[in-house]
Amino acid sequence: MKQNETESSPNLSGIKNIIVVASGKGGVGKSTTAVNLALALKETGAAVGLYDADIYGPSIPTMLGLPEGTRPEIVDERTMKPVEAHGIKCHSVGFLVDTNQAMAWRGPMVVGAFNQILNDTQWGELDYLVVDMPPGTGDIQLSLAQSVAVTGSVIVTTPQDIALLDAKRGIEMFGKVGVPILGVVENMGQHICSECGHMEHIFGEGGAERLAQDYGVNVLASLPLDRAIREHSDEGKPIVIAEPESKAAGLYRHIAAQVVSTVQDLNSSLSTPNISIVDD
Repeated sequence: MKQNETESSPNLSGIKNIIVVASGKGGVGKSTTAVNLALALKETGAAVGLYDADIYGPSIPTMLGLPEGTRPEIVDERTMKPVEAHGIKCHSVGFLVDTNQAMAWRGPMVVGAFNQILNDTQWGELDYLVVDMPPGTGDIQLSLAQSVAVTGSVIVTTPQDIALLDAKRGIEMFGKVGVPILGVVENMGQHICSECGHMEHIFGEGGAERLAQDYGVNVLASLPLDRAIREHSDEGKPIVIAEPESKAAGLYRHIAAQVVSTVQDLNSSLSTPNISIVDD
C-alpha cells in the first residue's frame, strides 16, 4: 500500500505525498505560502494538486486568479474533477458556496465538508497534494491526520511572540498525531524601505530560529514583508509566476527544494527495512 493510500478513499490512491501547510493563527501568510509552494513544486516537473481546506475563509480561488462562479465538473453525480490553474489541480469550498456569505457551520458540518471534498475529488496521479489548512489546531487538522497518511507539515509563522506561541501549539499537535514537521516558514521577517533601503524587524527578530531550535526542525526560509507578494496574490498571479526572477520567488523555490529533499528522505526511511543480525 502507498504511504497515504486508504481503502475508503480510492480518489487518493494516486497521490504520492500529502503536504499540509498550517499555522497556529490566521494572518501569518499561510495561504500565500501554500500557493507559492505548490507552484514552485510544479516547476520541478512534479504533478501537483492544491486543496484549499480553509472552510471558513477560502482564498485560493482568488489567489489563483479564477473568476467568480468557477465550479468543478461533477462526474457520475458524486465525484468532482478539480479545477486547473497555472498548471496545478485545485479544489476549494470556495468553488461550491457563495463566498460573500458567512459560513455559519458547526464542527461536524465543517469536518464533513472537508472530508467530502478531499475524498470525492478525482485528483488523479499526483506527486504532491498541498493542503492549505485552516488556522489553529482543531477538528479539521485532527480529521486529516486520522483519515489519511500525511507525509509532512510545513508550519508558517511570523516573528511576533503571539504567532510563535500558536505555532508551537501546531507543532505539538502534529507531533501527537505522528505527522513529521518538514520545517518552519517565517513570513514578515524583515521590512526593507522602498525609498531608502533601511531594513528593520517590525515584528521581532530570530523567533523562527528559536522555535526551530526548540523542536529540532529547520527554518525553510524567512521571507520579507514585501508588498509585491501581497499585490500579486490579490491579482491572482502569485509571485513565483508573476516575478520569477525576484528574491521572494527564489525563496519559495528554496522552500520547495528543501521540502522535496526532506520528503525523499522520509519516504526512503519508510521503504528501507531495518535488518539486524543476532548471533545465536
